[in-house]
Amino acid sequence: MYTDYKTQATSTREQVYQELKSQILSLQLVPGTNISEKEMSLEYNVSRTPIRESFLRLSQEGLLDVYPQRGTFVSLIDLNLAEEARFMREHLERAVIQLACRDFSKDNLLALEMNLSMQKVCIEQKDYRKMFELDEEYHQTIFSGCNKRNTWLIIQQMNVHFNRSRMLRLATDFNWDTIFAQHEEIVVAIKEKKPELADELMQEHLLQAVIDKEFLRKNYPMYFK
Repeated sequence: MYTDYKTQATSTREQVYQELKSQILSLQLVPGTNISEKEMSLEYNVSRTPIRESFLRLSQEGLLDVYPQRGTFVSLIDLNLAEEARFMREHLERAVIQLACRDFSKDNLLALEMNLSMQKVCIEQKDYRKMFELDEEYHQTIFSGCNKRNTWLIIQQMNVHFNRSRMLRLATDFNWDTIFAQHEEIVVAIKEKKPELADELMQEHLLQAVIDKEFLRKNYPMYFK
């Protein structure tokens, strides 16, 4: 039987990269954690080559810091980069939400309402990782519903530090009622085709991250630059 070893190697490398990235973004590997190729190769039961290549990609994305003679560390959250990503998201999401108020399909509205129902379950279960996924899916649905999928992908390229600060907020403060209420109000504004109200609500929603930033810096200074 013919085996495509090149494809197999690529698949292994991609799986290792995605898993490591997921662990960093979900704070399973917290900022400042020292990790090694040997440790990770044993954990994933792979050779050091896909680990080394994954480390390189993650360092290029700003998620790992590699120091010769000292080792490799999960990068601290850079609040300046987090704020820049938040700033970009605020302005792009405010523009997109106004588009949604003018033309948004029933199917996309249904997807948002189903998402809200699942958010309720996460709030009850205090599942912060799933809550984060649903939060992302909620906003992505609005972009997709306005034919702005590529805009969403561009946002994701800048989001690594912002997303980790958001994940930390969800993981350390389970009072998510404000987030959920804002999500509900935005859906109502889309339904009622009120672009000015939706713009105001989205701005308020994303400015919440500025308040959260001060809370997180005060309570978890070891995770930030």
